[in-house]
Amino acid sequence: MKDTTEGYVTADGRQIGGVLMEMKNITLQFGGVKAITDISFDIREGEIRAIIGPNGAGKSSMLNVISGFYVPTVGEVWFHGKKRPQMKPYQVAQQGIARTFQNIALFKGMSTLDNIMTGRMTMMNTNLVTQAMWWGKAQREESEHREKVEKIIDFLEIQAIRKTPVGRLPYGLQKRVELGRALAAEPKLLLLDEPMAGMNVEEKEDMSRFILDVNDEFGTTIALIEHDMGVVMDLSDRVVVMDYGKKIGDGTPDEVRNNQEVIDAYLGVEHD
Repeated sequence: MKDTTEGYVTADGRQIGGVLMEMKNITLQFGGVKAITDISFDIREGEIRAIIGPNGAGKSSMLNVISGFYVPTVGEVWFHGKKRPQMKPYQVAQQGIARTFQNIALFKGMSTLDNIMTGRMTMMNTNLVTQAMWWGKAQREESEHREKVEKIIDFLEIQAIRKTPVGRLPYGLQKRVELGRALAAEPKLLLLDEPMAGMNVEEKEDMSRFILDVNDEFGTTIALIEHDMGVVMDLSDRVVVMDYGKKIGDGTPDEVRNNQEVIDAYLGVEHD
């Protein structure tokens, strides 16, 4: 990884931009329990940034701070060069941050298309009454949003299930629909909470391909939590490692892989 003033160049020659989000000395405390202790790192434009660590390391808490769901007890979150004030979830979404969840959070009785359409809600300008009547501006607006959603459906290769209620879909396809809903918000920063959890090998390969394509074709910056180290090492440009709420490593996959503290805490030590 070659450093530049605006970012860095990856091993495969991709130019990563400047800092999109910066976590400054983040501490998160619930009563007397510290979930996160004084962690700082940044996420740069166009990169895939992984957050890893053993169970209970504080990864999900950190993702919730990034997404604005949790407000840090101490420290600051900077986005696009500005300190982020306390926000409601919809305001964070309007800033250009979307996410998927460790446990799938879809509307099981709604179709694939309708679930992905919900990702466009923050972009709709007409009021509920006009939308309910579905005429004039509301009709035109919905048609425009539906066109965007259809492109995402094509991109994720889920045309065959576009009208299927998601509750009838296998787990791997539900995860893909959830990714589609997040993409429908056209995020600048996409947060993925264990996108491979519960998947078989073939489903993981498909999801990995789509994550890389989202990053490459849309230019979307991605931060992800993932336990599958093979996936992390293959997908990520940089990795931050947490253990017991503290940062114990930060760097390229190779740097993290060879960090003895990380090996001892998470990756395990090989024995002859």
